[in-house]
Amino acid sequence: MASDKTLNAKNLAALGADRLAELLLEMAEGDAAAKRRLRLELASRSGGTEVASEIRKRLTTIGKSKSFVDWQKVRDLAADLDMQRDVILRHVAPSHPAEAFDLLWRLLDLAPSVYERCDDSNGTVGCVFAETLHDLGGIAVQARPEAKALVERTFNAVNTNDYGQFDGVIGLMAQALGPDGLTMLKAQFEEIATALPAKPKADERKVIAISTRGPVMRDDFEAQYQASRVKSALTDIADALGDVDGYAARFSAEERANPSIAANIAERLLSAQRPADAMAALNLAETNYHSGRHWPDWQRVRIDVLDALGQSGEAQTARWAIFERDLNADYLRAHLKRLPDFDDEEAEGRALAHVRRHSDFHRALGFLMDWPAHSLAADLVLARQEELNGDHYWLLTPAAEALEQHSPLAATLMLRSMIDLSLDHAKYKRYGHAGRHLQTCSYLAKRIEDFGEHPDHDAYVAGLRARHGRKSGFWNA
Repeated sequence: MASDKTLNAKNLAALGADRLAELLLEMAEGDAAAKRRLRLELASRSGGTEVASEIRKRLTTIGKSKSFVDWQKVRDLAADLDMQRDVILRHVAPSHPAEAFDLLWRLLDLAPSVYERCDDSNGTVGCVFAETLHDLGGIAVQARPEAKALVERTFNAVNTNDYGQFDGVIGLMAQALGPDGLTMLKAQFEEIATALPAKPKADERKVIAISTRGPVMRDDFEAQYQASRVKSALTDIADALGDVDGYAARFSAEERANPSIAANIAERLLSAQRPADAMAALNLAETNYHSGRHWPDWQRVRIDVLDALGQSGEAQTARWAIFERDLNADYLRAHLKRLPDFDDEEAEGRALAHVRRHSDFHRALGFLMDWPAHSLAADLVLARQEELNGDHYWLLTPAAEALEQHSPLAATLMLRSMIDLSLDHAKYKRYGHAGRHLQTCSYLAKRIEDFGEHPDHDAYVAGLRARHGRKSGFWNA
């Protein structure tokens, strides 16, 4: 039972409203952020309109500020922005979704001025803007913005997205825009795409960089940047409209040969019940898929397409091949799921035998622990203990804990590998963990009847003292 001194809502409520109010005022003294939050909470008693007015004032103040915020104070700025976001969702959105929608958008509009005057190298402010954009998408349909106004707002957002604060906004607004709004938005971007940019006079052109191909001119760079942005917008609109061919048409022949892009196109074609076209899209990138890089989406979509084409045997072969190569449990499960009764048991046995023979010991051990096949994992450790690398502590620590009851010797060998690694390489920051591992080994030793070729616990500890007796940080841990 919790003590009456424990900090929780029940115990604090017992202090009474008057005392809590006094404490809040005392704690808020000298804390501008706390005072702003308290004012917003007080305003919420009058309803969402009053809170919205306070938030709007604060956003205006933030937008007008010119002072630079260094890395030491950027968390305070991020906390202020996040507080506005949170209060919008808590106190405005439930009763005034349209007002909340406008406020969230205004918060995102602050991004350029905020980024230009702060050091956000740790991404704290960026995370707040990303969360705000996600919230904006969630409330868009509920807010029911006027279609033409939303088209203009989305269009402007894409064209002023220099800091990535509106990344993906078209997809997030797609449902609120509807087919008609998306078509209007498409027309605006197509107009930009067909318009020829004005060329400056020769003596007005400015060099902004030097590349291997020569000088980079500002007007050329800006034209390329604009073309890329428009192309991306039209691709997103086609995707939102469900126009698979329009989506695919936005990529060049060279881009379609990229396995990742080919997989995206093929997946959409497959959703449109066009598996043959999906396979054709994948085939355009097959050469690059076999170039040596890892393209997981291409192989995943290809298997789905094979199934859709009725080529289940080839799909099963592909699943097995990926499992054998990568020890991918998801593909093995998918393979076994499609086998007849009893055949799946035999296939699972062959699969686990393959895992035990795999050249990557730690990948094999991780697979067997996750499958789970703990008995086989213990056998693997006992059979190939010389391959244990104590630096893989994120795998060996939970594995040793899981095998303590079933196979204390295997658990001990894994713990010893981490102890040895820490001491042999003088990783003093791990001495505390190594000390605890040694205590666990002492406990497990009482349950090991035969250490086999390995030294028993006393002999192991004696060896450690002989080699590392002066490392007091470990022995005193």
